[in-house]
Amino acid sequence: MKISEKLREDLIQIPLSHGAHKANIIPRDQLTLDRAFRDMCAANSCGVYGKCWMCPPDVGDIDELMASLARYDWVLVYQTVTNLEDSFDFEGMTEAKNKIRRLSQQIRREIDPLALPEVLHLSAGGCGLCPVCAKKTDEPCRFPDLAMSSLEAYGIYVSKMAEAAGMNYINGANTVTYFGAVFFNAPCDEE
Repeated sequence: MKISEKLREDLIQIPLSHGAHKANIIPRDQLTLDRAFRDMCAANSCGVYGKCWMCPPDVGDIDELMASLARYDWVLVYQTVTNLEDSFDFEGMTEAKNKIRRLSQQIRREIDPLALPEVLHLSAGGCGLCPVCAKKTDEPCRFPDLAMSSLEAYGIYVSKMAEAAGMNYINGANTVTYFGAVFFNAPCDEE
């Protein structure tokens, strides 16, 4: 369960080089998981529940998803912090969510070629890769190798993850903060 300082620094640099506010690597066992986050998804405050392949309930059983995280040793946590005009700046919040989604895809493009033994990419909110999810047109996911679920869909307590990674969950008035994470295992030659 070791990771070399070079790999740690290289991985942290990837999100930072693409505009992340902060990034850090923590052991996966520092995460707090809670199935109650699925109940929040079911409340459908975002309006996407049952309308996106990468969101609940279609992403999978919450207990199975939480259990699947145990196969990873490490988590690269990254955040974006975006200034808003005011607390009602929904356009700014939407752009901030698009920013974390673009960042997450860029991180995927750089991390996947590193051939780490196992990798899982999660981001903020629903997938957002396609303008209209194929779920809405009763088709299979168009990009299953690129689609990302949210941290909450896997039962991750994001504010506690932020704390474990040494980051603020809230970064002041008139800002919005989003998180993404890459779960991974270090190559055998790292151990």
